[in-house]
Amino acid sequence: MVPLFLLSMVIVGLVMSVKSLFTMSRKKNQYISLENIIFLCLIYVTVLLGFGLIYTVFVMKGVPVLLEGDNLLEGHFIEAIQDAMYFSAITLLSVGYGDITPVGIGRWLAIVEALLGYIMPTAFVVRTVISYERD
Repeated sequence: MVPLFLLSMVIVGLVMSVKSLFTMSRKKNQYISLENIIFLCLIYVTVLLGFGLIYTVFVMKGVPVLLEGDNLLEGHFIEAIQDAMYFSAITLLSVGYGDITPVGIGRWLAIVEALLGYIMPTAFVVRTVISYERD
């Protein structure tokens, strides 16, 4: 019961975080600022942590989502969360070293996370350009 509640809360947090990127308010004549860059970085961190927690919950429940070499990712919570956060960061930032690979439902999660990693900076730039043209 708890993992389902945790997954639900993480997914709601992810959706709200990404949604805020599309509904940012800007001060007049201020398009790119340190505040906006920090905001984008915080959204990246939120998405990274959210997907990392989702991977961790699946690993802790014994659902095969990540392989390291030929072995399923297993272990204590600290080891699982460390590996899941690493994989999440590598996927979100589209580095993809290949030392940890997704399997099963993990593949679909990785696809969604990588897609978000590509869309977020694009949405940020598009939003900035649209605001600039409006003013």
